[in-house]
Amino acid sequence: MDKLINDFSFGLFFWQAFILLVLILLLVKFAWKPIMESITAREEGIKDALLSAENAKKEMQNLQADNQRILNEARAERDAMLKEAREMKEKMIADSKNEAQEQGQKMIEQAKAAIESEKNAAMAELKLQVSTLSLSIAEKLLKEELSNKESQTKLVEKMLGDVKLN
Repeated sequence: MDKLINDFSFGLFFWQAFILLVLILLLVKFAWKPIMESITAREEGIKDALLSAENAKKEMQNLQADNQRILNEARAERDAMLKEAREMKEKMIADSKNEAQEQGQKMIEQAKAAIESEKNAAMAELKLQVSTLSLSIAEKLLKEELSNKESQTKLVEKMLGDVKLN
């Protein structure tokens, strides 16, 4: 081994250099292109994979943004629907209260009118009974007063005295 290291042989060096050059030429002629093509293809594949990953990441971010936007729109629509439902409920309650108050007021007015008509009817009936009773009493008094001739004459004179002539 020492002999190989310490002894320099030009012939051996020449043939080794020649074989190395031939090997390099053969590699350049036949293997260099395919190796470079495979390295380039691998590089392109890696670039495409990175680009695809970046595009997928951007698309995922866009989808997340769209999902968030859709969620926000759905929440806003839900809130609007709830607000509209509350407003409708409050309007229906207010309308029902107003209608009930109007109906109550109508019933009160009808009751007052019925009471007033009953009162008027009762007053008319009372007046009729009072007048009938008054006539009956007056008739009895007159019969009693006018039962004798002397009382009749006094009554006629008194009535004539009360009447003033022009």
